[in-house]
Amino acid sequence: MWKRYIIYGLVGLLAEVLWNGFGAMLRGDVLLRGTTCIWMFPIYGLAIFLEPVHDMIKHLPLIVRGGIYMVLIFAVELICGLLLRLVIGECPWNYANNAFSICGIITLNYAPVWIAYGIMFEKIHDVIVKIENSFKKM
Repeated sequence: MWKRYIIYGLVGLLAEVLWNGFGAMLRGDVLLRGTTCIWMFPIYGLAIFLEPVHDMIKHLPLIVRGGIYMVLIFAVELICGLLLRLVIGECPWNYANNAFSICGIITLNYAPVWIAYGIMFEKIHDVIVKIENSFKKM
């Protein structure tokens, strides 16, 4: 379980850096600066808890699964953002100036991103399982 937690945390950090680097490119930053913060590692690692959800919903249509992941990711994002504000005084992300923001912590604009991230999670999870199973056969 810990190995997968670490993998999900690292993949999440990488995805965030790439996402922010792409956004920097759109803003004209030729260095494609992509950033994140270390607080995101344990948050992305929480994707480990999507594994049993994946097993329960894998028979459902793709868009339904994506919608379920989106709702769960929004919930985790909101809870983690509120906890970080409470514990350290601020949240690493801030959507306060966004019209579709809830508490400045989540923005409904990210719904398609979280749907896509959830579907990508399924693929990553399946690859991890295949690799683990191949090592068990050795």
